[in-house]
Amino acid sequence: MLLDVLSIPKDDPIAFTFFTGYMAMLAASVFFFVERSSVDEKWKLSMLVSGLITGIAAVHYYYMRDYYVATGENPTALRYIDWTLTVPLMCVEFYLLTKAAGAKLGLLWKLIFASVWMLVTGYIGEAFNPEGGSTSHSVLWGFLSTLGYLYILYTAWYGEVAKLAANSGNESVKVGVRTLGWFVLVGWAIYPIGYMCMPGGWLNTGLGWESSNVDLFYNIADAINKIGFGLVVYSIAVSSKKKVAA
Repeated sequence: MLLDVLSIPKDDPIAFTFFTGYMAMLAASVFFFVERSSVDEKWKLSMLVSGLITGIAAVHYYYMRDYYVATGENPTALRYIDWTLTVPLMCVEFYLLTKAAGAKLGLLWKLIFASVWMLVTGYIGEAFNPEGGSTSHSVLWGFLSTLGYLYILYTAWYGEVAKLAANSGNESVKVGVRTLGWFVLVGWAIYPIGYMCMPGGWLNTGLGWESSNVDLFYNIADAINKIGFGLVVYSIAVSSKKKVAA
Protein backbone atom coordinates (compact mmCIF):
# COMPACT_ATOMS: atom_id res chain seq x y z
CA MET A 1 0.00 0.00 0.00
CA LEU A 2 1.36 3.38 -1.03
CA LEU A 3 1.73 5.95 1.71
CA ASP A 4 -0.88 8.71 1.57
CA VAL A 5 1.01 11.67 3.00
CA LEU A 6 -2.21 13.68 3.39
CA SER A 7 -3.54 11.10 5.85
CA ILE A 8 -0.79 11.70 8.42
CA PRO A 9 -2.34 13.29 11.53
CA LYS A 10 -0.68 16.60 12.33
CA ASP A 11 -1.06 16.06 16.07
CA ASP A 12 0.19 12.46 16.16
CA PRO A 13 3.63 12.34 17.86
CA ILE A 14 4.01 8.64 17.05
CA ALA A 15 3.69 9.24 13.30
CA PHE A 16 6.14 12.11 13.67
CA THR A 17 8.75 9.91 15.37
CA PHE A 18 8.35 7.21 12.71
CA PHE A 19 9.19 9.75 10.00
CA THR A 20 12.01 11.47 11.87
CA GLY A 21 13.37 8.09 12.94
CA TYR A 22 13.48 6.92 9.33
CA MET A 23 15.26 10.06 8.11
CA ALA A 24 17.66 10.12 11.05
CA MET A 25 18.64 6.47 10.58
CA LEU A 26 19.10 6.96 6.84
CA ALA A 27 21.24 10.07 7.32
CA ALA A 28 23.34 8.35 9.99
CA SER A 29 23.91 5.35 7.74
CA VAL A 30 25.13 7.55 4.88
CA PHE A 31 27.42 9.39 7.31
CA PHE A 32 28.97 6.21 8.72
CA PHE A 33 29.56 4.68 5.29
CA VAL A 34 31.13 7.87 3.94
CA GLU A 35 33.32 8.44 7.01
CA ARG A 36 34.47 4.82 6.98
CA SER A 37 37.07 5.74 4.34
CA SER A 38 38.59 8.39 6.62
CA VAL A 39 39.41 6.19 9.62
CA ASP A 40 42.31 3.81 10.21
CA GLU A 41 42.06 0.29 8.86
CA LYS A 42 41.46 -1.28 12.28
CA TRP A 43 38.25 0.74 12.75
CA LYS A 44 36.77 0.23 9.29
CA LEU A 45 34.86 -2.92 10.26
CA SER A 46 33.39 -1.20 13.30
CA MET A 47 32.27 1.71 11.13
CA LEU A 48 30.77 -0.73 8.63
CA VAL A 49 28.77 -2.39 11.40
CA SER A 50 27.58 1.04 12.60
CA GLY A 51 26.37 1.84 9.09
CA LEU A 52 24.64 -1.52 8.79
CA ILE A 53 22.82 -1.01 12.10
CA THR A 54 21.31 2.32 11.09
CA GLY A 55 20.84 1.24 7.47
CA ILE A 56 18.84 -1.86 8.41
CA ALA A 57 16.83 0.23 10.85
CA ALA A 58 16.10 2.85 8.18
CA VAL A 59 14.66 0.20 5.84
CA HIS A 60 12.42 -1.18 8.58
CA TYR A 61 11.32 2.29 9.65
CA TYR A 62 10.33 2.99 6.05
CA TYR A 63 7.89 0.08 6.20
CA MET A 64 6.86 0.61 9.82
CA ARG A 65 5.86 4.22 9.23
CA ASP A 66 3.64 3.15 6.29
CA TYR A 67 2.11 0.36 8.34
CA TYR A 68 1.35 2.64 11.24
CA VAL A 69 -0.18 5.39 9.09
CA ALA A 70 -2.29 2.87 7.18
CA THR A 71 -3.53 0.88 10.19
CA GLY A 72 -2.86 2.92 13.32
CA GLU A 73 -1.56 -0.27 14.94
CA ASN A 74 1.79 -1.23 16.45
CA PRO A 75 4.08 -2.84 13.82
CA THR A 76 5.23 -5.44 16.37
CA ALA A 77 6.45 -8.07 13.89
CA LEU A 78 8.40 -5.58 11.79
CA ARG A 79 9.82 -4.05 14.95
CA TYR A 80 11.22 -7.34 16.23
CA ILE A 81 12.57 -8.33 12.82
CA ASP A 82 14.55 -5.09 12.88
CA TRP A 83 15.77 -5.66 16.43
CA THR A 84 16.74 -9.28 15.73
CA LEU A 85 19.15 -7.98 13.10
CA THR A 86 20.38 -4.75 14.67
CA VAL A 87 20.67 -5.48 18.40
CA PRO A 88 23.12 -8.39 17.93
CA LEU A 89 25.14 -6.09 15.66
CA MET A 90 25.23 -3.52 18.45
CA CYS A 91 26.66 -6.23 20.71
CA VAL A 92 29.22 -7.01 17.99
CA GLU A 93 30.58 -3.49 18.51
CA PHE A 94 31.67 -4.43 22.05
CA TYR A 95 33.64 -7.35 20.64
CA LEU A 96 35.24 -5.30 17.86
CA LEU A 97 36.30 -2.53 20.24
CA THR A 98 38.01 -4.98 22.59
CA LYS A 99 39.34 -7.43 20.00
CA ALA A 100 42.79 -5.84 20.02
CA ALA A 101 42.87 -6.30 23.79
CA GLY A 102 42.35 -10.06 23.46
CA ALA A 103 38.58 -10.53 23.09
CA LYS A 104 37.79 -14.06 21.91
CA LEU A 105 35.03 -15.28 19.63
CA GLY A 106 33.41 -16.87 22.67
CA LEU A 107 32.63 -13.40 24.01
CA LEU A 108 31.03 -12.44 20.71
CA TRP A 109 28.75 -15.48 20.66
CA LYS A 110 27.75 -15.04 24.29
CA LEU A 111 26.71 -11.45 23.63
CA ILE A 112 24.81 -12.46 20.49
CA PHE A 113 23.04 -15.28 22.33
CA ALA A 114 22.07 -12.98 25.18
CA SER A 115 20.67 -10.39 22.77
CA VAL A 116 18.70 -12.96 20.78
CA TRP A 117 17.35 -14.47 24.01
CA MET A 118 16.29 -11.01 25.15
CA LEU A 119 14.47 -10.34 21.87
CA VAL A 120 12.78 -13.73 21.38
CA THR A 121 11.38 -13.78 24.91
CA GLY A 122 10.32 -10.14 24.61
CA TYR A 123 8.53 -10.89 21.34
CA ILE A 124 6.66 -13.79 22.92
CA GLY A 125 5.67 -11.48 25.75
CA GLU A 126 4.27 -8.88 23.35
CA ALA A 127 2.96 -10.79 20.35
CA PHE A 128 1.46 -13.82 22.08
CA ASN A 129 -0.18 -12.18 25.07
CA PRO A 130 -3.78 -13.45 25.34
CA GLU A 131 -6.45 -11.07 24.04
CA GLY A 132 -7.18 -8.37 26.58
CA GLY A 133 -3.74 -8.69 28.16
CA SER A 134 -2.52 -11.13 30.79
CA THR A 135 -0.33 -9.62 33.48
CA SER A 136 1.18 -13.00 34.40
CA HIS A 137 2.14 -13.64 30.77
CA SER A 138 3.64 -10.15 30.41
CA VAL A 139 5.60 -10.41 33.66
CA LEU A 140 6.91 -13.93 33.00
CA TRP A 141 8.29 -13.22 29.53
CA GLY A 142 9.39 -9.74 30.53
CA PHE A 143 11.42 -11.28 33.38
CA LEU A 144 13.01 -13.84 31.04
CA SER A 145 13.85 -11.10 28.56
CA THR A 146 15.44 -9.03 31.32
CA LEU A 147 17.89 -11.84 32.08
CA GLY A 148 19.50 -11.39 28.65
CA TYR A 149 19.60 -7.63 29.15
CA LEU A 150 21.22 -7.94 32.59
CA TYR A 151 23.93 -10.23 31.20
CA ILE A 152 24.85 -7.70 28.50
CA LEU A 153 24.74 -4.88 31.04
CA TYR A 154 26.97 -6.75 33.50
CA THR A 155 29.44 -7.73 30.77
CA ALA A 156 29.72 -4.13 29.59
CA TRP A 157 30.17 -2.63 33.07
CA TYR A 158 31.93 -5.27 35.19
CA GLY A 159 32.43 -8.41 33.13
CA GLU A 160 34.66 -9.48 30.28
CA VAL A 161 34.13 -6.42 28.06
CA ALA A 162 34.86 -3.99 30.90
CA LYS A 163 38.01 -5.88 31.92
CA LEU A 164 39.31 -6.08 28.36
CA ALA A 165 38.74 -2.36 27.87
CA ALA A 166 40.53 -1.56 31.12
CA ASN A 167 43.52 -3.65 30.03
CA SER A 168 43.58 -2.37 26.46
CA GLY A 169 45.96 0.50 27.19
CA ASN A 170 43.83 2.66 24.89
CA GLU A 171 42.07 5.50 26.69
CA SER A 172 39.70 6.04 23.77
CA VAL A 173 38.54 2.42 23.96
CA LYS A 174 38.09 2.67 27.73
CA VAL A 175 35.94 5.78 27.43
CA GLY A 176 34.08 4.38 24.43
CA VAL A 177 33.16 1.09 26.11
CA ARG A 178 32.04 2.95 29.22
CA THR A 179 29.90 5.26 27.06
CA LEU A 180 28.34 2.29 25.29
CA GLY A 181 27.72 0.83 28.73
CA TRP A 182 25.74 3.96 29.60
CA PHE A 183 23.70 3.50 26.44
CA VAL A 184 22.86 -0.02 27.55
CA LEU A 185 22.06 1.10 31.10
CA VAL A 186 20.03 4.21 30.31
CA GLY A 187 19.14 4.05 26.62
CA TRP A 188 18.06 0.42 26.55
CA ALA A 189 16.04 0.97 29.72
CA ILE A 190 13.52 2.89 27.60
CA TYR A 191 12.42 -0.35 25.92
CA PRO A 192 10.97 -1.97 29.09
CA ILE A 193 8.87 1.18 29.56
CA GLY A 194 7.29 0.57 26.17
CA TYR A 195 6.90 -3.15 26.90
CA MET A 196 5.02 -2.41 30.12
CA CYS A 197 2.56 -0.19 28.20
CA MET A 198 1.25 -3.24 26.34
CA PRO A 199 -2.04 -4.82 27.54
CA GLY A 200 -1.23 -6.73 30.72
CA GLY A 201 1.91 -4.71 31.42
CA TRP A 202 2.37 -2.97 34.76
CA LEU A 203 2.20 0.54 33.31
CA ASN A 204 -0.91 -0.42 31.37
CA THR A 205 -2.78 -1.99 34.28
CA GLY A 206 -1.38 0.26 37.02
CA LEU A 207 -1.31 3.70 35.42
CA GLY A 208 -3.58 3.17 32.45
CA TRP A 209 -0.88 3.95 29.89
CA GLU A 210 -2.16 2.86 26.48
CA SER A 211 -0.37 0.45 24.18
CA SER A 212 -0.14 3.23 21.59
CA ASN A 213 2.61 4.73 23.75
CA VAL A 214 4.80 1.75 23.01
CA ASP A 215 5.82 3.00 19.58
CA LEU A 216 6.65 6.44 20.92
CA PHE A 217 9.06 4.98 23.48
CA TYR A 218 10.51 2.47 21.01
CA ASN A 219 11.08 5.06 18.26
CA ILE A 220 12.86 7.46 20.60
CA ALA A 221 14.99 4.66 22.06
CA ASP A 222 15.96 3.35 18.62
CA ALA A 223 17.16 6.74 17.41
CA ILE A 224 19.15 7.39 20.58
CA ASN A 225 20.75 3.98 20.84
CA LYS A 226 21.46 2.99 17.25
CA ILE A 227 22.78 6.34 16.11
CA GLY A 228 24.49 6.88 19.46
CA PHE A 229 26.35 3.57 19.27
CA GLY A 230 27.70 4.51 15.85
CA LEU A 231 28.76 7.98 16.95
CA VAL A 232 30.68 6.52 19.89
CA VAL A 233 32.55 4.17 17.56
CA TYR A 234 33.23 7.04 15.17
CA SER A 235 34.58 9.23 17.98
CA ILE A 236 36.93 6.43 19.07
CA ALA A 237 38.21 5.99 15.52
CA VAL A 238 38.75 9.74 15.05
CA SER A 239 40.43 10.29 18.40
CA SER A 240 42.75 7.31 17.85
CA LYS A 241 43.77 8.68 14.47
CA LYS A 242 44.53 12.10 15.96
CA LYS A 243 46.74 10.54 18.63
CA VAL A 244 48.70 8.61 16.00
CA ALA A 245 49.12 11.78 13.93
CA ALA A 246 50.32 13.68 16.99
